[in-house]
Amino acid sequence: MDARALLEDLYGRIGPTATRAVEGLGDDALTARLDPEANTIAWLAWHLARSQDAQVAAAVGRDEVWTRDGWARRFDLPFDDDASGYGQSPEEVGQVRASDDVLLGYVHAVQVESHDVLASLADDDLDRGVDDAWDPPVTLGVRLVSVAVDALEHAGQAAYVRGVLERTGRA
Repeated sequence: MDARALLEDLYGRIGPTATRAVEGLGDDALTARLDPEANTIAWLAWHLARSQDAQVAAAVGRDEVWTRDGWARRFDLPFDDDASGYGQSPEEVGQVRASDDVLLGYVHAVQVESHDVLASLADDDLDRGVDDAWDPPVTLGVRLVSVAVDALEHAGQAAYVRGVLERTGRA
């Protein structure tokens, strides 16, 4: 298996994991918190897609799906369009509200875009530097792995929250 195929497999796991965590939930479950400062399923799903969208687009010089395809307008969040969830306060986390269809629509759109990016890469592209702020500088391959791992961690967190809500009769 070549590196690109491996990345395609890794990225191919994000959407299904997020879908299992989000699909079929109503607003109460999507915005429920396990404690007053915990992340909600809605925020986790939005953030995993936003972060993936922003970082993959920046790494390969593409426009973000968020703004290019109108997802920012559909979500109508009280944040700047460049917000991705990083460093947001508990109050801001609570402001992310969207239906499961909208959340998963955006997750899916980002997955399609990421697949398109990965399909366009050659193995040599993965060695290109994308961030000189680190020592050693970050390559495209390392950035793509990091983005996928982060997205899968958040999808897993959303699945965990869903499981707790279901076991406690809140979902």
